[in-house]
Amino acid sequence: MTFIRLSSLADLPANLRGAFVAIGNFDGLHRGHQSIIAALRARAQAAGVPALMLTFEPHPRDVFAPAPFMFRLTQGDAKAKLAEAMGLDGVIILNFDRDFSQTEAEDFVQTILMDQLAVRGVITGADFHFGRQRRGTPLFLKGEGDRLGFAVETLNLMDEGDEPISSSRIRAALSEGAVAAANRLLGYHWFFEGCVVKGDQRGRELGYPTANTMTPTGFQLAQGVYAVRARLGERLLDGVAAYGKPMFDNQRPPFETHLFDFDEDIYGQTLHVALIGHIRGQEVFNGLDELIAAMDRDSNKARALIAACKPISELDVRLGFVG
Repeated sequence: MTFIRLSSLADLPANLRGAFVAIGNFDGLHRGHQSIIAALRARAQAAGVPALMLTFEPHPRDVFAPAPFMFRLTQGDAKAKLAEAMGLDGVIILNFDRDFSQTEAEDFVQTILMDQLAVRGVITGADFHFGRQRRGTPLFLKGEGDRLGFAVETLNLMDEGDEPISSSRIRAALSEGAVAAANRLLGYHWFFEGCVVKGDQRGRELGYPTANTMTPTGFQLAQGVYAVRARLGERLLDGVAAYGKPMFDNQRPPFETHLFDFDEDIYGQTLHVALIGHIRGQEVFNGLDELIAAMDRDSNKARALIAACKPISELDVRLGFVG
C-alpha cells in the first residue's frame, strides 16, 4: 500500500477506513512513541487492516501559550517522513486551533473516530487527553470503545535512566547541546529542514562558504558547532555547521552549514539537516586568523565524527541519513 498523507478526513480513501489508529501529538516520534507505533502495526497486521497515525498541527501548546513558541522537535513534514519510515500506511494531520479545541470528547469519538474513520481500534499513550477541557481521558476512551465496539489500548511511557522518555526531555538535551543523548532517546539522528537563504557571505570570504537555513520559530538548539549530514534532494552531503554568531550579529541567527567538497548555488532549495555530533559551544576569538584556525579544527573533527557514525536503530537507516 502506498503511504498517504492527509490534512482532511474528507479526503480519506475508502480502503483506509476501518484501520487501527494511533492518536497523539507525537512531537519527535521518539522511542516511547515508537513503542506505540510498533503495537499499532502488530494489532493492524493481526486484524488485516491498515495502520494509521492521527496527529495535530500546530501543537496545542503553540495555540494557547504566548510567545516564545515551544521548541518543536518535528513539525508536520518531519512527522510524515518518520511515520512512513516506521511502515505506517498513512498519517492524518488535522489542523488544531481554538475552535477545534472546543470539540467535546464525545463528538470527537463519534464524528472523527466512528463516522469518518470507522476505526477498528485505537492506541494512545497514557498521557494522551483530547476534547474540550481535556475531558477525553484514557479511561473515557476505553469506555467509548466498549460502548461503540472498537478496541482501545493505552501504553505507559517508556523509561530510560529512571526517567520517562519524553519530548520535553529531548528538547532539554538539545538546548544544552547534548546531541548524543537526544539522538539516543529519539532512536535516530535528529533532523530539521529549512529553505536555503542568502547570508552575509562572510563564510565565503573566510574560505568556508555556508548554506544558511532559517530556523523555525521557537528553535532552541544550543548555539555551537556541529557535525552534520544534509540531504539535498536525493543527495547526501557531509558538513560542519555553526549555530549562533557571537562575533557578529547574533539576533535569531541562521543555521549555517558548510558542506564539504561542495560549491553550488542552492538558494531557495530545501535542506534537511541531521545532527551527527556536537563539537563545541560558541566561542569568541581574537581576530579572523584564530577563527579560521578553529574552523579548520572543527572541520577535521566533523569529518571524524561522521566517519565513525553508526545507525542508532533500523529506523535511523530507513530515514537515510546514516547507515
